[in-house]
Amino acid sequence: MDDEGGDLDGVLDAVGPRLRGLRQQRGATLAQLSARTGISVSTLSRLESGQRRPTLELLLPLARAHQVPLDELVDAPPTGDPRVHARAFQRHGITFVPLTRRPGGLRAYKQVFPPGPPGGEPELAVHEGYEWLYVLSGRLRLRLGEHDVVLVPGEVAEFDTHVPHWMGNPGPEPAEVLCLFGPQGERMHVRARPSAG
Repeated sequence: MDDEGGDLDGVLDAVGPRLRGLRQQRGATLAQLSARTGISVSTLSRLESGQRRPTLELLLPLARAHQVPLDELVDAPPTGDPRVHARAFQRHGITFVPLTRRPGGLRAYKQVFPPGPPGGEPELAVHEGYEWLYVLSGRLRLRLGEHDVVLVPGEVAEFDTHVPHWMGNPGPEPAEVLCLFGPQGERMHVRARPSAG
């Protein structure tokens, strides 16, 4: 009996329920997922029900749409390598380096803000979530409601992102910031030892 073949069948059989669970967890319909991936609704339905075998051509766009690593879709066994192989991306001129792998829930990023003030008055934004910032190097200007502060290395700020806010770099050098973001508005819980007295 070929145990390896049986193991592979078990892994592939588990992909459908995992795909269905991810889609339902995100509140997406098959039609919405189809629009995002270009995979037909019928193919997605057959994949989720186990009537169609998953292929790399189908799993890659689904992993991108669900924002999960491919190995999470197939529940690959852990490799023993704990490193996060981050792939940096840019948004509004800011470089984001993901420090966590799991989408949803609390996420950690290293952000690099290029130097120089924005042209004109900063545009404040609001969105779901709660943010915690720690300045590693450089300077970070934070506009938060009526507050306008410049944070330097070692300083921390945390805030509800429903409050209008904007961040930028007023300094002559890049600013590096550690950012923890909770999309559902989770507050950060910082634990510290009581001071010896």
